Amino acid sequence: MAEDFLRQLPGSYAMNYRGHTLAKALHIDIPLLLLLVMLSFVGLFVLYSANGKDLNGIERQASYMLLAYAGMFTAAQFSQLTLQRFATFIYFVSLVLLVAVLLMGVGAKGAQRWLDLPGLPRFQPSELAKLALPLILASYFEHRTLPPRFKHVFWSVILIAVPVFLIGRQPDLGTSLLIGMSGLIVLFVAGIRWRYIFAAIAAGIPALLLMWFFVMRDYQRQRVLTLMNPEADKWGAGWNIIQSTTAIGSGGYSGKGWLQGTQSHLDFLPEGQTDFIIAVFAEEFGFSGVMLLLLLYLLIVARGLWISLQAQTTFGRLLAASITGTFFIYIFVNMGMVSGILPVVGVPLPLVSQGGTSIVTLMAGFGILMAIATEKKKLSH
Repeated sequence: MAEDFLRQLPGSYAMNYRGHTLAKALHIDIPLLLLLVMLSFVGLFVLYSANGKDLNGIERQASYMLLAYAGMFTAAQFSQLTLQRFATFIYFVSLVLLVAVLLMGVGAKGAQRWLDLPGLPRFQPSELAKLALPLILASYFEHRTLPPRFKHVFWSVILIAVPVFLIGRQPDLGTSLLIGMSGLIVLFVAGIRWRYIFAAIAAGIPALLLMWFFVMRDYQRQRVLTLMNPEADKWGAGWNIIQSTTAIGSGGYSGKGWLQGTQSHLDFLPEGQTDFIIAVFAEEFGFSGVMLLLLLYLLIVARGLWISLQAQTTFGRLLAASITGTFFIYIFVNMGMVSGILPVVGVPLPLVSQGGTSIVTLMAGFGILMAIATEKKKLSH
């Protein structure tokens, strides 16, 4: 009766009803979509300045965003059951692609992280792993007793370790650690016992020492040492941090104004379009602008957590929590490294930094979030 009554209402009420019905039919979470659209426009706005008013770069980024939103709408149409069925397949495809990168990948800036296959644009298989790992872990725990037993924790760690190792060999230590965190979030939300967490911390200390001496390369160790004292090599390894913190500090409370940043426009700030774009934003919009951007990010994270809490299945709850938690970690790491409190690991700022494959993967993840949110309503009736 309520629906019949709403259909008869004139004007905006009927339009709102039809819009809500269409969103449900397309499995779209309207609050999350609006927040993402706002963030996307902010990204293009800042990128125009960071690119030195280059419209070609903005057009290319806009085309990637359109592709990313198409991917989001597509991902939103898959049911949780379908995602579970294909989780294992997606995981092993991602592993095959990561192995292919090591064998015949395309190199750039000292790293071999891309595949350039005939008939396809160049892409990073590590981006697929960002979704594949949470999918396989959430599927693994869906039909198992929680909190997980030791054997389940053990096999989960193996599933996490394989892609982390392969990505670390590219080398891409930052992405490998962050993808590992996406898997650990699933374990944490699954209710892993604290004794396992404490044991992992105890084992992690000698593991870090082994990584420092036998796994990390010279330039990676230099990044950590530079964090402690960037002034020790201010014309070399410390240059990025010094220039980024200078840009952030020079913005003050209200910033210098859009297109008025000097650090980026005079080419003092490296990678201003990608990893260090928040420094460009801070210089031009100041502390107040950064706080508004953080608020927008936190609203997206809050919406993702709400979707996770409302999910009707273990699979949906674990997957939504991992996607949302990983999104937050990427924000924290990017802003932390640009402001000088974390080592520089080459992590972009989501939906603001220039990128291609990363944006498509990120939006596909949000499409999965929307699928979980809308299916929750369907399952509850």
